[in-house]
Amino acid sequence: MIKLQGCVDQNYMVLGLGRSGMASAGALTASGANVICWDDDEEKRSLASSKGLQIKNTISDFDWQSIDRLIISPGIPHHFPLPHPIISAAIAAGVLIDNDVGLFFLSVATESWSNFSVRPKIVAVTGSNGKSTTASLLYYIFSTLGYKSQLAGNIGRGVLDIDPPGNNEIIILELSSYQIEVARTLSPDIAIFTNFSADHLERHGGLGGYLAAKRRLFTEGCPDYSIIGVDEMAGLNLAQQLSISMGDESVIRVAIKKPIREFGWSVSFENGQLLEYRKGRQTNSIDLTQYDNFVGRHSYQNAASAYAASRVLGLSPRKVAGAMKGFNGLAHRSQKIATFNGITFVNDSKATNVESATMSLNAYNNIRWICGGQQKDGGLSTLNSVTQSVKRAYIIGLEAEAISKQLNCETVICKDMRKAVEHATKDSSAGDVILLAPAASSFDQYDNFEDRGDDFILQVERVIGISQKTNSQ
Repeated sequence: MIKLQGCVDQNYMVLGLGRSGMASAGALTASGANVICWDDDEEKRSLASSKGLQIKNTISDFDWQSIDRLIISPGIPHHFPLPHPIISAAIAAGVLIDNDVGLFFLSVATESWSNFSVRPKIVAVTGSNGKSTTASLLYYIFSTLGYKSQLAGNIGRGVLDIDPPGNNEIIILELSSYQIEVARTLSPDIAIFTNFSADHLERHGGLGGYLAAKRRLFTEGCPDYSIIGVDEMAGLNLAQQLSISMGDESVIRVAIKKPIREFGWSVSFENGQLLEYRKGRQTNSIDLTQYDNFVGRHSYQNAASAYAASRVLGLSPRKVAGAMKGFNGLAHRSQKIATFNGITFVNDSKATNVESATMSLNAYNNIRWICGGQQKDGGLSTLNSVTQSVKRAYIIGLEAEAISKQLNCETVICKDMRKAVEHATKDSSAGDVILLAPAASSFDQYDNFEDRGDDFILQVERVIGISQKTNSQ
């Protein structure tokens, strides 16, 4: 656990008692703060009380003059579409608002760091898609090469639950826009911006608000090095704004769609090669065609971002290339489930928006596409430009009929995952890929995208099991 600084005898209120809220309350209490907690869910309040946390019994007559700071969980809106009533009251009273990420950056560096031969480094990863995979790949690279490292944030452990960093340790944080927009303190050594596309627009009041939340990691965090995916205009603009000149090597541009060479430092993808350029000259390369664990543009982008961060932290290209070969990716993210009778089953349940689904569809040929769910802004019609390899779409979810009308490819309305997998498998022949890339959220039928992906895996295993049993008779 991170010991928090400057909070002895200070009065804190923690709003939201999920993973980050409980970690914040625990760290604050252990660090000498006076903490009271609240969650709208009575069950969570009872659980927190059973663990010794002080729970506010009512919020109707709350005395904000007694509170120094309000700590909020990432799932609770503080601005758009409508702030939580407690947050509105705190803002009206002038109470400072922060979150676990802000507390982490405020406290992680201690006097003991002056005794280290190499002080710890913090790498923060954000972006619309690929941030979990990029962060996990970085963690895998450094762990494989024998470096002490920890992975936390929006993946793995909460930021306050990690062990205090030691000598020459690498801390890798995946940070969402929800976490970045609230944190009062941001100070990573390296920050990565994977890519940008429309998402969480209601929460941020539109596309501009969403981008502004992401930008805070760079403009207010002031990292020593910024690694920016520049395949979209948002990334191009951010890199340009952060650079002091075209030759500025503190801003490393990552390009997958079209290679770039003219800047101080860049990593590009071209003809299966990951190419590193310094001051207009190619300095290193990795042949990704030798890797069967990286498939498609989104996968190459993750590899390029992780490679760039590894180079900044002093690893040689040879070592990075060797370590990357063993990385098998994350569950529900272009996850190869099985190959049966020449048919490949791929679980990309994390493709919850059209941009990530586009990358997934571009990665394969002969696709039997399982899609659908709770649509996001704009629906799925923009995917018609990338369905050339789709033989047929099998649509699930409560909005299946509406989605079917948006797609130009041949469609089958299946409603549930069981029917979709059965139908797609029956239609398939050797060489086909049955791909779950929903392009929509899961909340109409599942609690989260993980549950949706697990159901896909279950149905694949069931269909294969039935086929094997039939063939053996």
